[in-house]
Amino acid sequence: MITLQKIHKSYVTGQNSLHVLKGIDLEIKAGEMISVMGASGSGKSTLLNILGILDNYDSGEYSLDGIPIRKLSERKAAAMRNKLLGFVFQSFNLISFKNAMENVALPLYYQKVSRKKRNIIAMGYLERLGLKDWAHHLPNELSGGQKQRVAIARALITNPKVILADEPTGALDSVTSLEMMDLLQEINRTGITMLIVTHEHDIAERTQKTIRITDGMITEIINN
Repeated sequence: MITLQKIHKSYVTGQNSLHVLKGIDLEIKAGEMISVMGASGSGKSTLLNILGILDNYDSGEYSLDGIPIRKLSERKAAAMRNKLLGFVFQSFNLISFKNAMENVALPLYYQKVSRKKRNIIAMGYLERLGLKDWAHHLPNELSGGQKQRVAIARALITNPKVILADEPTGALDSVTSLEMMDLLQEINRTGITMLIVTHEHDIAERTQKTIRITDGMITEIINN
């Protein structure tokens, strides 16, 4: 599903160059649930941005679902993201002036699905995640766990093949974090490939493999 070969990425600021990823080789099979761990500045977020087609890489090869990803136009990159990928973020990234249903339905707006149809589909996902009664509430009226469920519903609504989650439990208490992992594991069992960046060992242990990144290189792959 995901293949990376010798991926390098540097950022240039002024006269300085920071080599962030240093020859990443990685293969994630369809249906796998993988965690990525590493210290701050190790390259985790950069790797996730490349996988999410949010950032380009300097050299190497990246293929997603058999499709080579290399310096796509923003239009093609957006189409690929919308078709294949779902995103879950630590900060939820919900739109404050839209209610839960509207936030979940948003990706279908970009697929030009009619408002009536996308709202019906969004309500179905909210019901599936136990939030039907909160569909018309704004994000500031929801708990952290409820906001993350809305974000997960939004990630699922386009039927992605891969979900990329960046510290999805980072803003949650320990009990709610475990509930989120239960939910993510349940979603993974439907066949969706999942990659989770986390700094929490108990979260990583609930995935099938843990990839450790140090100074821009994969230094260890652990079967959990």
